[in-house]
Amino acid sequence: MKDPVQKTIGYRLTHTARLQKALSARLLAALGLFPGQESVLKLLCEADGRTMGDLASALRVRPPTASKTIARLTTQGLVERRATDGDGRLVRVFLTDAGRERGASIDNVWDQLEAEMVLGLDSKEKKRLRKLLRKVEKNLALRLGADGGLDDEAEPGDEDEDA
Repeated sequence: MKDPVQKTIGYRLTHTARLQKALSARLLAALGLFPGQESVLKLLCEADGRTMGDLASALRVRPPTASKTIARLTTQGLVERRATDGDGRLVRVFLTDAGRERGASIDNVWDQLEAEMVLGLDSKEKKRLRKLLRKVEKNLALRLGADGGLDDEAEPGDEDEDA
């Protein structure tokens, strides 16, 4: 007999998130990246030369966590730190050519991950799943008193006729 907890939505979400994270880590490892590093590279691809504070804020982590990630990416030759003209205390992070190349490969990883996650779902089921997950996110974020980074706008085509 299955544990009744395994039938809960919370359990299913947690288990699914773990599996998604494991597959993501495997796909990123093929690029020589660890989970979390891809987010930094993508942010820098969008706007190179961010400060450590900007990166920490955008990643929603504490500055020491961002600093450790940048140190690892620097060791890998994917980013470099440069002092800002006139203020040696303000350091900006820039992609190297290798970092720019690696950053360009991340979308392919995300696309592959997405395709594998929703394999077997038709477009209507995918839209419905996104809508339901947004509702769960909103409920949890409201309970925590934060927006949780939610994008309240439905994606194009996600409107449900039966909603």
